[in-house]
Amino acid sequence: MTTWDVGIVGLGAMGSMAALELSRRGHRVIGFDRHHPPHQLGSSHGKSRIIREAYFEHPQYVPLVQRAYDRWAELERDAGRPLLVPSGGLMIGRPDETLIAGARRSAVEHGLEYEELSAAETRRRFPMFELAESEVGLFERRAGVLLPESAIEAALGGAGRAGAELHFDEPVLSWEAGASITLTTRGGRYSVDRLILSAGAWMAGVLPRRALPLAVARQTLFWFTPRGDAAAFAPGRMPIFIWEWAPERFFYGFPDLGDGVKIAIHREGEAVDPDAVNRTAGPGEGYGLREIMAARTPALNGALRESAVCLYTNTPDGDFLIDRSPIDRRVIIASPCSGHGFKFAPVVGEVLADLVEEKVPRFDLSPFRLDRPGISS
Repeated sequence: MTTWDVGIVGLGAMGSMAALELSRRGHRVIGFDRHHPPHQLGSSHGKSRIIREAYFEHPQYVPLVQRAYDRWAELERDAGRPLLVPSGGLMIGRPDETLIAGARRSAVEHGLEYEELSAAETRRRFPMFELAESEVGLFERRAGVLLPESAIEAALGGAGRAGAELHFDEPVLSWEAGASITLTTRGGRYSVDRLILSAGAWMAGVLPRRALPLAVARQTLFWFTPRGDAAAFAPGRMPIFIWEWAPERFFYGFPDLGDGVKIAIHREGEAVDPDAVNRTAGPGEGYGLREIMAARTPALNGALRESAVCLYTNTPDGDFLIDRSPIDRRVIIASPCSGHGFKFAPVVGEVLADLVEEKVPRFDLSPFRLDRPGISS
């Protein structure tokens, strides 16, 4: 049986980037996905993803996203097509609550350029947003829109050209550790020296061979035709935005890339099994979002054009899982996710390649360990 240097299970955002990085470093890579990425059945689709630097979740993510910007630019050059659309980014909320306070903290701690705007200033500059007088806007120029399907295509294409063997529509059923690691799929058995498990929502099942603190949630996405001059809602005129409309409750949106403005509620999705998901957003599922938008973004609250369903794979604390398996240290578990992972994909691919090569990554991974306080069982 041929033995590959590295096997990768799951070729979405993180797996595709790991396959690209490792194959370019000269490793013999074999990758598997239960579907054919880019596809609409997991987390890495929906035409657009946010990238932002003043990271409200925690300042620890800022160095990672700064490196990610560099890697996105490299991938764009290699692919010969745009993958990141600059738009600027606007965080909206009360100045002392989670979103604004967290974004400000990251910006100050890392010396990032940002502007904090009053409600009146924000409305004047971005008239599609109707802030209450108690709210402010925090604007960062560097934020923008990533194109997820194109990015995964570019990464997998580059990995294939660099020699990676990619198996689509071939789910991995199990793995066993011995002198090498044996993967069993619907198509056969394969031997690898190292293994990366990056299967997104399916990491919440039996694949890691130990229970991980992951919960899969069904999230609905909607595209609307904005009201007024279409040019007013294009990138450069309308930024990506996240709005904390009530304490710890967020909705977010994108400028019009040609399909209307995309708007969704962050988290709050129902728990699901990734193999038994209703993948159609019903006609009534957008009503709650419509109510939120009516008072805050009425210009965006036009005719519904399209809807979609994606999956969040959430940890209890919202932080990533990137660590070696307690079963076998040759196996690396990579579940960034929790609804904010895509922007980090190329730097996570780099980190995973370093772990495969037994190098010390340039970033502190201790916040993402499996045994960190608050999530380990």
